[in-house]
Amino acid sequence: MLNRIFGSLIVTSLLVGCGADTNTDEGSPEVGAAGANGVVNVYSSRHYDTDLALYEDFTAATGIEINRIEAGADELIARIQSEGEFSPADLLITVDAGRLWRAEEAGLFAPVDSEVLSSRIPESLRHPDGAWFGLSTRARVIVYNKAAGVPEGLTSYQDLADSAFAGKVCIRSSSNIYNISLLASIVSRYGSEAAEEWARGVVANFAREPQSNDTGQVRAVASGECQIGVANTYYIARLKASDNPEDNAVVDNIGVIFPNQETTGTHVNISGAGLIRTAPNRENAIRFLEYLTSDSAQRYFANGNHEYPAVAGLAGSDALQSLGAFEADSLNAGQLGVHQAEAVKVFDRAAWK
Repeated sequence: MLNRIFGSLIVTSLLVGCGADTNTDEGSPEVGAAGANGVVNVYSSRHYDTDLALYEDFTAATGIEINRIEAGADELIARIQSEGEFSPADLLITVDAGRLWRAEEAGLFAPVDSEVLSSRIPESLRHPDGAWFGLSTRARVIVYNKAAGVPEGLTSYQDLADSAFAGKVCIRSSSNIYNISLLASIVSRYGSEAAEEWARGVVANFAREPQSNDTGQVRAVASGECQIGVANTYYIARLKASDNPEDNAVVDNIGVIFPNQETTGTHVNISGAGLIRTAPNRENAIRFLEYLTSDSAQRYFANGNHEYPAVAGLAGSDALQSLGAFEADSLNAGQLGVHQAEAVKVFDRAAWK
Protein backbone atom coordinates (compact mmCIF):
# COMPACT_ATOMS: atom_id res chain seq x y z
CA MET A 1 0.00 0.00 0.00
CA LEU A 2 2.79 2.40 0.88
CA ASN A 3 4.32 2.01 -2.56
CA ARG A 4 1.11 3.01 -4.21
CA ILE A 5 1.62 5.92 -6.61
CA PHE A 6 -0.58 8.95 -6.12
CA GLY A 7 -3.48 8.89 -8.52
CA SER A 8 -6.49 11.11 -8.77
CA LEU A 9 -9.60 9.59 -7.26
CA ILE A 10 -11.85 12.15 -8.81
CA VAL A 11 -13.34 12.59 -12.26
CA THR A 12 -14.20 16.26 -12.75
CA SER A 13 -17.94 16.67 -12.88
CA LEU A 14 -20.12 19.00 -14.91
CA LEU A 15 -20.61 20.98 -11.72
CA VAL A 16 -16.97 22.02 -11.82
CA GLY A 17 -17.26 23.33 -15.33
CA CYS A 18 -20.33 25.30 -14.39
CA GLY A 19 -18.76 26.80 -11.27
CA ALA A 20 -21.43 25.36 -8.98
CA ASP A 21 -21.10 25.21 -5.21
CA THR A 22 -22.60 21.99 -3.85
CA ASN A 23 -22.17 22.86 -0.16
CA THR A 24 -25.38 24.58 0.85
CA ASP A 25 -25.83 23.28 4.39
CA GLU A 26 -27.03 26.01 6.72
CA GLY A 27 -24.27 26.97 9.12
CA SER A 28 -21.59 25.18 7.11
CA PRO A 29 -18.45 26.96 5.90
CA GLU A 30 -18.42 28.07 2.29
CA VAL A 31 -15.99 26.15 0.11
CA GLY A 32 -15.92 28.60 -2.77
CA ALA A 33 -16.52 28.41 -6.49
CA ALA A 34 -15.27 25.56 -8.63
CA GLY A 35 -12.42 25.75 -11.06
CA ALA A 36 -9.05 24.24 -12.03
CA ASN A 37 -7.46 24.93 -8.67
CA GLY A 38 -4.89 22.18 -8.18
CA VAL A 39 -4.77 19.32 -5.69
CA VAL A 40 -4.60 18.25 -2.05
CA ASN A 41 -2.44 15.24 -1.20
CA VAL A 42 -4.00 13.32 1.69
CA TYR A 43 -2.27 10.60 3.70
CA SER A 44 -5.09 8.75 5.46
CA SER A 45 -5.41 5.78 7.77
CA ARG A 46 -9.19 5.84 7.27
CA HIS A 47 -10.52 3.40 4.67
CA TYR A 48 -14.26 3.92 4.40
CA ASP A 49 -16.18 4.22 1.12
CA THR A 50 -18.12 7.23 2.37
CA ASP A 51 -14.85 9.15 2.72
CA LEU A 52 -14.49 8.85 -1.06
CA ALA A 53 -17.91 10.47 -1.47
CA LEU A 54 -16.93 13.51 0.57
CA TYR A 55 -13.71 13.84 -1.47
CA GLU A 56 -15.80 13.84 -4.64
CA ASP A 57 -18.16 16.48 -3.27
CA PHE A 58 -15.24 18.74 -2.38
CA THR A 59 -13.82 18.45 -5.89
CA ALA A 60 -17.21 19.13 -7.45
CA ALA A 61 -17.52 22.32 -5.41
CA THR A 62 -13.98 23.63 -5.78
CA GLY A 63 -12.19 21.99 -8.70
CA ILE A 64 -9.47 20.91 -6.26
CA GLU A 65 -8.72 17.24 -6.73
CA ILE A 66 -7.86 14.89 -3.87
CA ASN A 67 -4.94 12.49 -4.19
CA ARG A 68 -4.77 9.87 -1.48
CA ILE A 69 -2.42 7.33 0.05
CA GLU A 70 -3.85 4.88 2.58
CA ALA A 71 -1.91 2.94 5.22
CA GLY A 72 -1.72 2.52 8.97
CA ALA A 73 -1.10 5.69 10.95
CA ASP A 74 2.35 4.69 12.19
CA GLU A 75 3.38 3.74 8.64
CA LEU A 76 2.20 7.06 7.27
CA ILE A 77 3.99 9.01 9.99
CA ALA A 78 7.20 7.10 9.22
CA ARG A 79 6.76 7.73 5.51
CA ILE A 80 6.32 11.48 5.92
CA GLN A 81 9.39 11.56 8.14
CA SER A 82 11.47 9.67 5.58
CA GLU A 83 10.27 11.91 2.75
CA GLY A 84 11.38 14.96 4.71
CA GLU A 85 11.03 18.42 3.20
CA PHE A 86 10.21 16.88 -0.18
CA SER A 87 7.14 15.01 1.06
CA PRO A 88 4.09 15.56 -1.17
CA ALA A 89 1.81 15.15 1.86
CA ASP A 90 -0.50 18.06 2.65
CA LEU A 91 -2.75 16.50 5.31
CA LEU A 92 -2.54 13.51 7.64
CA ILE A 93 -5.93 12.05 8.58
CA THR A 94 -5.99 9.37 11.26
CA VAL A 95 -7.92 7.93 14.17
CA ASP A 96 -7.21 8.40 17.88
CA ALA A 97 -5.71 11.47 19.52
CA GLY A 98 -2.74 9.34 20.58
CA ARG A 99 -1.71 8.87 16.96
CA LEU A 100 -2.17 12.57 16.20
CA TRP A 101 0.07 13.28 19.17
CA ARG A 102 2.73 10.92 17.77
CA ALA A 103 2.71 12.90 14.52
CA GLU A 104 2.85 16.15 16.48
CA GLU A 105 5.81 14.91 18.52
CA ALA A 106 7.55 13.94 15.28
CA GLY A 107 7.31 17.59 14.19
CA LEU A 108 5.04 16.86 11.23
CA PHE A 109 2.29 19.43 11.80
CA ALA A 110 2.06 23.16 11.18
CA PRO A 111 -0.45 25.12 13.27
CA VAL A 112 -3.54 26.39 11.47
CA ASP A 113 -5.25 29.62 12.52
CA SER A 114 -8.73 29.36 11.05
CA GLU A 115 -11.89 31.07 12.29
CA VAL A 116 -13.93 28.35 10.57
CA LEU A 117 -12.16 25.52 12.37
CA SER A 118 -12.15 27.32 15.71
CA SER A 119 -15.86 28.05 15.54
CA ARG A 120 -16.96 24.68 14.17
CA ILE A 121 -14.82 22.28 16.24
CA PRO A 122 -15.29 22.33 20.04
CA GLU A 123 -12.25 23.34 22.05
CA SER A 124 -11.95 19.91 23.68
CA LEU A 125 -11.65 18.23 20.26
CA ARG A 126 -8.82 20.32 18.81
CA HIS A 127 -5.20 21.00 19.64
CA PRO A 128 -4.78 24.12 21.78
CA ASP A 129 -2.43 25.66 19.20
CA GLY A 130 -4.20 24.43 16.07
CA ALA A 131 -1.80 21.56 15.25
CA TRP A 132 -4.73 19.20 14.55
CA PHE A 133 -8.51 19.12 14.63
CA GLY A 134 -10.97 16.39 15.58
CA LEU A 135 -13.47 15.56 12.86
CA SER A 136 -15.55 12.81 14.47
CA THR A 137 -15.73 11.11 17.84
CA ARG A 138 -16.41 7.73 19.40
CA ALA A 139 -17.21 6.89 23.02
CA ARG A 140 -15.57 4.07 24.98
CA VAL A 141 -18.40 2.33 26.80
CA ILE A 142 -19.05 -0.63 29.07
CA VAL A 143 -21.15 -3.50 27.73
CA TYR A 144 -22.78 -6.22 29.83
CA ASN A 145 -24.56 -9.51 29.25
CA LYS A 146 -28.30 -8.90 29.42
CA ALA A 147 -29.09 -12.44 30.56
CA ALA A 148 -26.85 -11.96 33.59
CA GLY A 149 -28.57 -8.66 34.38
CA VAL A 150 -27.33 -5.12 34.84
CA PRO A 151 -24.16 -5.34 37.00
CA GLU A 152 -25.06 -3.71 40.31
CA GLY A 153 -22.79 -0.82 41.19
CA LEU A 154 -21.19 -0.53 37.75
CA THR A 155 -21.55 3.07 36.60
CA SER A 156 -17.97 4.21 36.00
CA TYR A 157 -14.61 3.11 34.62
CA GLN A 158 -13.37 3.12 38.20
CA ASP A 159 -15.94 0.46 39.08
CA LEU A 160 -14.31 -1.98 36.66
CA ALA A 161 -11.59 -2.40 39.30
CA ASP A 162 -14.06 -3.31 42.05
CA SER A 163 -13.46 -6.83 43.41
CA ALA A 164 -17.20 -7.48 43.04
CA PHE A 165 -16.49 -8.01 39.33
CA ALA A 166 -13.64 -10.51 39.74
CA GLY A 167 -13.50 -12.96 36.84
CA LYS A 168 -16.09 -11.03 34.83
CA VAL A 169 -14.22 -8.43 32.71
CA CYS A 170 -13.08 -8.83 29.08
CA ILE A 171 -10.97 -6.09 27.51
CA ARG A 172 -8.27 -5.63 24.90
CA SER A 173 -4.52 -5.67 25.46
CA SER A 174 -2.51 -2.83 26.94
CA SER A 175 -0.88 -2.19 23.54
CA ASN A 176 -4.21 -1.17 22.04
CA ILE A 177 -4.28 2.57 21.34
CA TYR A 178 -7.89 2.89 22.55
CA ASN A 179 -6.98 1.47 25.96
CA ILE A 180 -3.82 3.58 26.10
CA SER A 181 -5.88 6.71 25.49
CA LEU A 182 -8.47 5.69 28.11
CA LEU A 183 -5.74 5.17 30.69
CA ALA A 184 -4.06 8.42 29.63
CA SER A 185 -7.30 10.22 30.46
CA ILE A 186 -7.27 8.62 33.91
CA VAL A 187 -3.63 9.63 34.42
CA SER A 188 -4.53 13.18 33.39
CA ARG A 189 -7.50 13.35 35.75
CA TYR A 190 -6.18 11.50 38.81
CA GLY A 191 -2.42 10.97 38.47
CA SER A 192 -0.22 7.94 37.85
CA GLU A 193 -0.60 6.35 41.27
CA ALA A 194 -4.38 6.26 41.10
CA ALA A 195 -4.23 5.07 37.48
CA GLU A 196 -1.96 2.18 38.44
CA GLU A 197 -4.22 1.17 41.31
CA TRP A 198 -7.12 1.13 38.87
CA ALA A 199 -5.23 -0.88 36.25
CA ARG A 200 -4.17 -3.47 38.83
CA GLY A 201 -7.76 -3.82 39.94
CA VAL A 202 -9.01 -4.37 36.41
CA VAL A 203 -6.29 -6.98 35.77
CA ALA A 204 -7.42 -8.82 38.91
CA ASN A 205 -10.95 -8.91 37.45
CA PHE A 206 -10.05 -10.36 34.04
CA ALA A 207 -12.27 -13.20 32.86
CA ARG A 208 -9.55 -14.14 30.33
CA GLU A 209 -6.22 -12.86 29.07
CA PRO A 210 -6.60 -9.75 26.88
CA GLN A 211 -7.22 -10.77 23.27
CA SER A 212 -9.06 -9.90 20.07
CA ASN A 213 -10.49 -6.52 19.04
CA ASP A 214 -13.44 -4.51 20.35
CA THR A 215 -15.88 -6.59 18.32
CA GLY A 216 -14.38 -9.67 19.98
CA GLN A 217 -15.07 -8.21 23.43
CA VAL A 218 -18.71 -7.50 22.50
CA ARG A 219 -19.18 -11.02 21.12
CA ALA A 220 -17.62 -12.57 24.23
CA VAL A 221 -20.02 -10.64 26.45
CA ALA A 222 -23.02 -11.55 24.30
CA SER A 223 -22.10 -15.25 24.42
CA GLY A 224 -21.70 -15.22 28.20
CA GLU A 225 -17.95 -15.87 28.17
CA CYS A 226 -17.65 -12.59 30.05
CA GLN A 227 -20.26 -10.62 31.93
CA ILE A 228 -18.65 -7.24 31.28
CA GLY A 229 -16.62 -5.75 28.42
CA VAL A 230 -15.29 -2.45 27.10
CA ALA A 231 -15.66 -1.28 23.50
CA ASN A 232 -15.94 1.79 21.30
CA THR A 233 -19.48 2.70 20.31
CA TYR A 234 -18.91 2.37 16.58
CA TYR A 235 -18.16 -1.35 16.89
CA ILE A 236 -21.52 -1.88 18.57
CA ALA A 237 -23.38 0.28 16.05
CA ARG A 238 -21.76 -1.64 13.17
CA LEU A 239 -23.15 -4.90 14.52
CA LYS A 240 -26.56 -3.35 15.03
CA ALA A 241 -26.67 -1.93 11.49
CA SER A 242 -25.35 -5.13 9.90
CA ASP A 243 -27.37 -7.09 7.36
CA ASN A 244 -26.28 -10.27 9.12
CA PRO A 245 -28.90 -11.47 11.64
CA GLU A 246 -26.14 -13.08 13.72
CA ASP A 247 -24.55 -9.66 14.22
CA ASN A 248 -27.91 -8.19 15.21
CA ALA A 249 -28.39 -10.99 17.73
CA VAL A 250 -25.08 -10.08 19.37
CA VAL A 251 -26.33 -6.56 20.07
CA ASP A 252 -29.68 -7.91 21.28
CA ASN A 253 -27.81 -9.87 23.95
CA ILE A 254 -25.89 -6.93 25.42
CA GLY A 255 -26.65 -3.74 27.29
CA VAL A 256 -24.63 -0.52 27.11
CA ILE A 257 -23.50 1.67 30.00
CA PHE A 258 -22.12 5.15 29.31
CA PRO A 259 -19.66 5.47 32.22
CA ASN A 260 -19.04 8.39 34.57
CA GLN A 261 -22.26 10.25 33.85
CA GLU A 262 -22.34 11.60 37.38
CA THR A 263 -18.69 12.71 37.37
CA THR A 264 -16.37 13.48 34.44
CA GLY A 265 -18.50 12.18 31.58
CA THR A 266 -17.78 9.29 29.23
CA HIS A 267 -14.33 9.08 27.65
CA VAL A 268 -14.36 10.02 23.95
CA ASN A 269 -11.67 9.88 21.30
CA ILE A 270 -11.42 11.31 17.81
CA SER A 271 -10.68 10.90 14.17
CA GLY A 272 -8.76 13.99 13.16
CA ALA A 273 -6.42 15.71 10.76
CA GLY A 274 -3.43 18.01 10.77
CA LEU A 275 -1.68 20.16 8.16
CA ILE A 276 1.78 18.84 7.29
CA ARG A 277 4.53 21.38 8.00
CA THR A 278 6.04 21.02 4.51
CA ALA A 279 2.68 20.91 2.67
CA PRO A 280 3.21 21.92 -0.97
CA ASN A 281 -0.49 22.85 -1.33
CA ARG A 282 -1.04 24.60 1.99
CA GLU A 283 -3.97 26.85 1.07
CA ASN A 284 -5.86 24.07 -0.68
CA ALA A 285 -5.24 21.78 2.27
CA ILE A 286 -6.64 24.31 4.75
CA ARG A 287 -9.61 24.81 2.47
CA PHE A 288 -10.24 21.05 2.48
CA LEU A 289 -9.79 20.86 6.26
CA GLU A 290 -12.40 23.58 6.68
CA TYR A 291 -14.71 21.75 4.28
CA LEU A 292 -14.47 18.64 6.50
CA THR A 293 -16.34 20.61 9.17
CA SER A 294 -19.31 21.32 6.89
CA ASP A 295 -22.58 19.62 7.77
CA SER A 296 -22.53 17.38 4.70
CA ALA A 297 -18.91 16.31 5.21
CA GLN A 298 -19.53 15.69 8.90
CA ARG A 299 -22.39 13.36 8.00
CA TYR A 300 -20.19 11.45 5.58
CA PHE A 301 -17.34 11.33 8.07
CA ALA A 302 -19.47 10.16 10.94
CA ASN A 303 -22.01 7.87 9.30
CA GLY A 304 -19.46 5.95 7.27
CA ASN A 305 -18.18 4.39 10.46
CA HIS A 306 -21.03 5.07 12.89
CA GLU A 307 -19.10 7.83 14.69
CA TYR A 308 -20.45 10.99 16.30
CA PRO A 309 -19.97 14.23 14.33
CA ALA A 310 -17.48 16.59 15.95
CA VAL A 311 -19.61 19.63 15.10
CA ALA A 312 -22.29 20.26 17.72
CA GLY A 313 -25.94 19.79 16.82
CA LEU A 314 -25.45 17.04 14.22
CA ALA A 315 -26.73 13.52 14.85
CA GLY A 316 -24.97 10.22 14.27
CA SER A 317 -26.42 7.22 12.46
CA ASP A 318 -29.69 5.65 13.58
CA ALA A 319 -27.80 2.64 14.93
CA LEU A 320 -25.54 4.91 16.95
CA GLN A 321 -28.37 7.03 18.31
CA SER A 322 -30.18 3.89 19.43
CA LEU A 323 -27.43 3.34 22.01
CA GLY A 324 -28.65 6.40 23.90
CA ALA A 325 -27.62 9.94 24.75
CA PHE A 326 -24.75 10.74 27.10
CA GLU A 327 -22.51 13.45 28.52
CA ALA A 328 -18.97 13.31 27.12
CA ASP A 329 -15.79 14.02 29.05
CA SER A 330 -14.66 17.58 28.32
CA LEU A 331 -10.97 16.74 28.78
CA ASN A 332 -8.99 18.16 25.86
CA ALA A 333 -8.09 15.32 23.48
CA GLY A 334 -4.50 16.55 23.46
CA GLN A 335 -4.11 15.25 27.01
CA LEU A 336 -4.53 11.72 25.69
CA GLY A 337 -1.29 12.15 23.81
CA VAL A 338 0.57 14.06 26.50
CA HIS A 339 0.04 11.21 28.98
CA GLN A 340 0.39 8.36 26.49
CA ALA A 341 3.93 7.36 27.50
CA GLU A 342 3.04 7.33 31.19
CA ALA A 343 -0.07 5.26 30.48
CA VAL A 344 2.07 2.60 28.78
CA LYS A 345 4.38 2.50 31.81
CA VAL A 346 1.39 2.16 34.14
CA PHE A 347 0.06 -0.76 32.11
CA ASP A 348 3.46 -2.47 32.32
CA ARG A 349 3.70 -1.99 36.08
CA ALA A 350 0.17 -3.36 36.49
CA ALA A 351 1.08 -6.48 34.44
CA TRP A 352 -1.73 -5.74 31.99
CA LYS A 353 -0.64 -7.81 28.99
